[in-house]
Amino acid sequence: MSDQVKLSGRLSLPSVVTFGLAYMAPSLVMVIFGVIATASAGTAPTAFLVATGAMFLTALSYAKMARHYPVSGSAYFYARELIGAPVGFLVGWAVLLDYLFLPMVAWLVQSLYLNAQFPAVPVWVWMLLNAGLTTLVNIIGLTLTDRVNKLLTALAVFLVLLFVAYCLVHLAHHAPASYTAPVWNPATGLGGLSAAAAVAAYSYLGFDAVTTLSEETRDAERTIPRAVVLVIAIGGLLFAAVAYVMQLVHPGGVFDDPEIVAYTMSVEVGGQTFADWTNLAGIVGGFASGLAVQLSSSRLMYIMGRDGVLPKRVFGALHPRTMTPVYCLLITGAMCVLGLDISLATATSFINFGAFLGFTVVNVCVITYYLRHRSTARVGLFGHVVVPALGACVTVYLITRLSTAALTIGGCWLAVGCAWLLWLTRGLRRPTPRLSSGDEADAGQTAPQSLLGT
Repeated sequence: MSDQVKLSGRLSLPSVVTFGLAYMAPSLVMVIFGVIATASAGTAPTAFLVATGAMFLTALSYAKMARHYPVSGSAYFYARELIGAPVGFLVGWAVLLDYLFLPMVAWLVQSLYLNAQFPAVPVWVWMLLNAGLTTLVNIIGLTLTDRVNKLLTALAVFLVLLFVAYCLVHLAHHAPASYTAPVWNPATGLGGLSAAAAVAAYSYLGFDAVTTLSEETRDAERTIPRAVVLVIAIGGLLFAAVAYVMQLVHPGGVFDDPEIVAYTMSVEVGGQTFADWTNLAGIVGGFASGLAVQLSSSRLMYIMGRDGVLPKRVFGALHPRTMTPVYCLLITGAMCVLGLDISLATATSFINFGAFLGFTVVNVCVITYYLRHRSTARVGLFGHVVVPALGACVTVYLITRLSTAALTIGGCWLAVGCAWLLWLTRGLRRPTPRLSSGDEADAGQTAPQSLLGT
């Protein structure tokens, strides 16, 4: 291992977009459709469209920040440069909760799907296999990860589209009573729709993860902002379109079991064998998601290690041949052990805290950038103040919608981060660890000189 090896820009726009889509998991819309349709009284596609628009506001903020700061630290780096090193530290710590545990959640979902398909093999065996395989692929190198991710994501999207095709054939023989009811119907209310959109918004976690690949992307200043916007646009439209077709097949929001609607609908439109094969969409998509999640998680940990926020010798080193943060990947891989004895509901209850807190801070960072640079840079009031302010309002609302357990765990995690910050800075008497201008040059980046050392 060496702390002299640098990340190199090799990823193209299609590669980065594919990573973002894999992170969001294209088949997720099939998994949560029943829950969204129930909450929205049968208008799931509208709920997804509202969620897409709401999250698009924050995506625009990420795109702006990625253009100004093409560095892999994402929300952590933006907050540190614009709001202050201690705030950046705490934001990075909060986001780390999301990034550290998301691989475990992805592997747990994948293992539950595989166990349902092959019940003779326990969940813990699938968990270890999934974590081991994705960790191995990510360690071997970015080129292999990119190729495997493209293949699996394409296959997952194909299987989702195949499911849609079967639904359309079914609709050709069983015409729905109304083509507009899935968009709006007499039972629809703004309260239920907003609640459903809030739940649907959780499906978009991961669009920001592409910013952690900035230092490994060609022409990052242009590529990453485009990728962020494309991931939200493509993912959101895919979710809404699939939800619309599913809502036509099953109008309304009443189901025997909302959590297995995709499976029962697959049986209805294609038969038992087709339904069993449809599960492959979740399985393949789950593996691709785990691959992308672990990749982005390891990059954030590496940046924080390179910064000295985490022990540099372990977290801030790259393998000289593969140029991957092997220790970070092994640590995230080892997190699967925690998932061996935890429910999916518990696992997913607290990761949203760090994600939405990071989203809120990035929106605030855009406003701060405007206040600092409005006299010297071409920044507009609408794009740099109004839009991010709306985005911050949305993400704060989503935080208030989190469960008590999520808020409690997130608050405790932040308290530990505050204690760690006080220890590192000896009670804030020492500077918060941060990247120096020399390290920025080593990373191949050009951060604004006026902000270095602030």
